[in-house]
Amino acid sequence: MALLQIREIGDPVLRSKSKKIDKVTKKTNDLIDNMFDTMYEEDGVGLAAPQVGILKRIAVVDIREDNKVVLINPEIIEEEGKAIMEEGCLSIPGETGDVIRSQKIKVRSLNREGKQIEFEAEGFEARAIQHEMDHLDGVLFVDKIVKLVE
Repeated sequence: MALLQIREIGDPVLRSKSKKIDKVTKKTNDLIDNMFDTMYEEDGVGLAAPQVGILKRIAVVDIREDNKVVLINPEIIEEEGKAIMEEGCLSIPGETGDVIRSQKIKVRSLNREGKQIEFEAEGFEARAIQHEMDHLDGVLFVDKIVKLVE
């Protein structure tokens, strides 16, 4: 597999809206494999196609709990609870900030075979999925940082 170049903040592709995938092909699955390899190489837990310069609605997540998540044309269909947690991003090296996200989500997506699936995620996995889905709409975590009053 090939390692892909991660785009960093300032690159206009990170602020662009990604296009839906019409059909899942071998090329789509090769991209997914390369995205996982790149994410692992960079010690990340998620990676969206725009982060490697590809404006397609594809993202991958693996929080290292034996559940590799592939998201193709994902949408959140249910949300529950809210939590604040510190986030970072491979496209914004060295920066972190507190972001409010849903604690539990239900997602509809295509899988690697192009079949529609639905699944639930909670906690850190739900947060990582929401973070990657934001990338598909040109939204970065720095846009959502909350200022905590002490």
